[in-house]
Amino acid sequence: MPINIYSRETQSPEKVAWLCEGNWRLPDQAAALEAWLIEHHATLPPGSYVADIGFMPREDALGGGAAISPEMMRLMANLGMSLFLSEYPSDRDEP
Repeated sequence: MPINIYSRETQSPEKVAWLCEGNWRLPDQAAALEAWLIEHHATLPPGSYVADIGFMPREDALGGGAAISPEMMRLMANLGMSLFLSEYPSDRDEP
């Protein structure tokens, strides 16, 4: 599901954008969402939005990870956008 951006202005959520098809890495998704916001924020009226990032834990993770910049937080706040982080199990076999 990687990044589903939708509006909550109506009874039924309205799709705004779908990003990072097939990419479940949170750092990549955070960067893609920030780039999308920088490019599209001026065309969206303020309202009630959700950016739902679906991610899987990284096998190669040793700390660190995605960072949400102040600019990204500002753009989201100005739009009335909430950030949902939806963690999904990986498809790798667990011992």
